[in-house]
Amino acid sequence: MLILEAKTNPKNYWKAIWQRRSLLFYVTRRDLTVRYKQTLVGMSWVLIRPILTMLIFSLLFGSIAKLDSSGLPYGFVVFAGIVPWFLFANLFGETSNSIIANATMFTKVNCPRLIFPISTLVVGLVDFSLGFILLLAMMLWYGIPIQLEIICFPIFILSAAMLAIGLGLMAATLNARFRDFQQLIPFVLQMGIYLSPVGYLNQLVPKKWELLYALNPVAGIINGFRWSLTPNVIAPYWPGLIYSVVISIAMLYLGIKFFRAAEDNFADTI
Repeated sequence: MLILEAKTNPKNYWKAIWQRRSLLFYVTRRDLTVRYKQTLVGMSWVLIRPILTMLIFSLLFGSIAKLDSSGLPYGFVVFAGIVPWFLFANLFGETSNSIIANATMFTKVNCPRLIFPISTLVVGLVDFSLGFILLLAMMLWYGIPIQLEIICFPIFILSAAMLAIGLGLMAATLNARFRDFQQLIPFVLQMGIYLSPVGYLNQLVPKKWELLYALNPVAGIINGFRWSLTPNVIAPYWPGLIYSVVISIAMLYLGIKFFRAAEDNFADTI
């Protein structure tokens, strides 16, 4: 039997997660089942939310503000920003709440607490897959050709996931100690959707502010994701793309370190 201690060797820690994979599968299946069990439209809500957001943003930025879409249908431009944004926002929100949501299991199951945040990744990727399929259907509908650069889109999806989970692990750790911290997450996400190029293109940012704007790693992720789908239209801002990938890896590493340093005290602080 493997016993987890405060200073467990990292190799043994990940081995313990693998040994508890049945628990990971159980938590993931439970989350997928409960997530839409009491909703009127079930899994369709995964598509209804981004579609409604697309319609609102298309009305505000496309029809009223008349922002440039570089010749692409404005609805497609918005939806290509919504898909990676929702992946980031959902993973960030769910990961930050994963410890509190599973607090009752801490006294019943002896396992690495990182299992619970990991389960949110699977759920988030299932939601993303449905949105991405709809996005591909939009490309076929509008006659947008699929280019070779589409093979790069997993880089930006992986970056979004790493960034969200890294930040979410830090937030989950703070939530366990300071319960009112979780009230800040919805506000951050609400502001983030407007500070990121979800409803508009990166090209609309003035050149003199481009580098400063790229400090938001989500901006580079969305820009890279759009570029991978329409490389002949969307111009990538390479410094921003590279920065986003690097900072996402760094945030995941720091998030895991921060989480692991505090997880032995979760049962006492929740």
